[in-house]
Amino acid sequence: MKAHFRLDTHPVADAANVVEGDHYRITVLDPGLVRLEYSPTGEFEDRASQMALNRAFPPCDFTLTRGDGPEGQLEISTDRLHLTYDCGEFTTHGLSVRAKGGFHSNDSVWRYGVDSPNLGGTARTLDDVDGAIELEGGVLAYDGVAMVDDSSTVLLTDEGWIASRRNGNLDLYVFAFGRDFTRALEVLYTLTGPAPVLPSYALGNWWSRYHPYSADEYLALMDRFRDEHVPLSVAVIDMDWHLVDIDPRYGSGWTGYTWNTDLFPDPQAFLDGLHGRGLATSLNVHPAEGVHAHEKAYRAMAERVGVDPESEVAVAFDPTDPDFLEAYFEELHHPLEREGVDFWWLDWQQGGVTRVPGLDPLWLLNHFHYLDSGRDGRRPLTFSRYAGIGSHRYPIGFSGDTVISWESLDFQPRFTATASNAGYGWWSHDIGGHFKGYKDDELATRWVQLGVFSPVNRLHSGLNPFNTKEPWRFGARAREVMSEFLRLRHQLLPYLATMNVRAHEGRPVVEPMYYSHPDEPAAYSVPNQFMFGTELLVAPITTPADRETGLARVKAWLPEGEWVDVFTGTTYRGGRSLHLYRDLGSIPVLARAGAVVPMVPADAVTFGTDLPSRVEVRVHAGADGAFTLVEDRDDSRWARTHLSWDDAAGSLTVHDVEGDASTLPVDRSYETVVVGGEQDALARVFDVLDRAQTGFELKAAAYDAVRTSATPADALVALQALEVSPFLLGAVSELLMAR
Repeated sequence: MKAHFRLDTHPVADAANVVEGDHYRITVLDPGLVRLEYSPTGEFEDRASQMALNRAFPPCDFTLTRGDGPEGQLEISTDRLHLTYDCGEFTTHGLSVRAKGGFHSNDSVWRYGVDSPNLGGTARTLDDVDGAIELEGGVLAYDGVAMVDDSSTVLLTDEGWIASRRNGNLDLYVFAFGRDFTRALEVLYTLTGPAPVLPSYALGNWWSRYHPYSADEYLALMDRFRDEHVPLSVAVIDMDWHLVDIDPRYGSGWTGYTWNTDLFPDPQAFLDGLHGRGLATSLNVHPAEGVHAHEKAYRAMAERVGVDPESEVAVAFDPTDPDFLEAYFEELHHPLEREGVDFWWLDWQQGGVTRVPGLDPLWLLNHFHYLDSGRDGRRPLTFSRYAGIGSHRYPIGFSGDTVISWESLDFQPRFTATASNAGYGWWSHDIGGHFKGYKDDELATRWVQLGVFSPVNRLHSGLNPFNTKEPWRFGARAREVMSEFLRLRHQLLPYLATMNVRAHEGRPVVEPMYYSHPDEPAAYSVPNQFMFGTELLVAPITTPADRETGLARVKAWLPEGEWVDVFTGTTYRGGRSLHLYRDLGSIPVLARAGAVVPMVPADAVTFGTDLPSRVEVRVHAGADGAFTLVEDRDDSRWARTHLSWDDAAGSLTVHDVEGDASTLPVDRSYETVVVGGEQDALARVFDVLDRAQTGFELKAAAYDAVRTSATPADALVALQALEVSPFLLGAVSELLMAR
């Protein structure tokens, strides 16, 4: 295999961490992580696996006690766990790991062969999903202990290829970190390798649609987005870029590598046109059907793998053959990359079986495509489906073809946040849903609002002339709000660039609320709420609005402290659960008082993701705060700029650049915008009542009750006496009781 296919791995554990018998080996990798191996033959595995790249953890302190005899019961104890093992075959009664830390002893124990509930992970795909599905496991558990079975995955050789495991061996990893969730993730990333830093273009808005565009049509659409001042950074071309309507003897046309020159007469010019507009480009590929005789690259592929080109016998797709795989990249993909394809959308849906036992072809494609994309020092990227724990090394994830429905939308925030429990932080969904379902302007708008606060924001839709996501294809209000939010995504690029680096350092962009508040029961009661980076708390709206008020609501939990809504400026007292009500124009996105968020000014938003010459620093009133802005240029120049806010003085300090100052535009300037502070609750109540589709006399009486009451509590009592509807009462209550 080529040199760039070889990973830097450190699979052999420190001998001081190992306890071994004739048929078992226990490795204490960390006080909260043990590797448990059982081998009928007494042969153990020291090579890296598709999950575990590094077992060379430093020596770990633990105590070992043994019972009588060479195979008597042993016990291992660390600061975080207590392991008991009878030294025989792994059994439920003979092998257990208990998490320490004050948990109930019945709940905090993992026993071999017994399902141990954890906080969930993610799933391979959301294809055809209309609502919630069961998730695979992660490495975090409310009761403190979770297990990952790595027994059946393939191994990685020093030569960069793959190998099968020994039959009958068990290879288990038990994570027993209690509720120290962030430490558990840190250790997971040490074991499996970190998430890489994404190319900056991946952080902006993506356009994708399953539609047979022509080159002129696609470029004209990009120009329409530019003229509408709706920025994009990635242009995805679905499968119709290649020949699809082919002679049936050559297959279905689903797989293809040859440009359809009826639609794209000059592919190089088309790709140059996209790049000239500031857009990175991805092409869709379904590799499963191999390479047939109608393909431009057929002769070269056939000769590479020993097929007579004159026979027109198809070159079978066999990723387990290293000769095929090298030809697959060099003959099919590299020529198209030289034309200007930046990365590939691996749309793999063809099962999980190969000639190599335990080898998932999806994982193999992700692994080798990712490594190949990084050759010659480029920042690598793949766009594919999830293939088990360790898949965070190969971002970005494509979650699949969801049904367009409120039920699908309602599941996606939880699905995205929970994926971080498996270390998988870079999901990209079909924002707006993929197919089936129905058109609903409110649903589409709420989905775009979620997308803006998702790891990746990719607008996508299925093959239907009425199913598309251009904002101007919706009603006036939906169009306005969608456009504003898509501009907001590009305003957030400086903040997202910093969170991109933070994700590489071990903290996913989207995190469930319980990461930072593991001992707060309320943090587990809001599965759709999440932290978006360090500064922003997001409670997306995923249900329709109330018809009377025009408001939708979401249950939120605010940690202790004060929280400022970034759209309305309303300041909320934390340490409680409450309903938040919003019209179509916004969703609850709150920043802790003192939070500092660097952004691009609205009037400076453009296509692409070039570093801005002007940075708008939004500070949220009520406390001092700080933020370190991290930026890079071409992977070779990095700059860190520390920003500090003095709330009492009302001043922002931009400190000297650390690193390479030439990274930044020479005319870089900073503007301060203060969000929050003094607020007029009465005016907001008036707006809510004014919008309500209800009687004028009731509105006037309700407003007088609020205006004349001595306290908010008195106002709420008066509103109840007026028999204001529960939803309207709730919306007014939120404003009156915000602090």
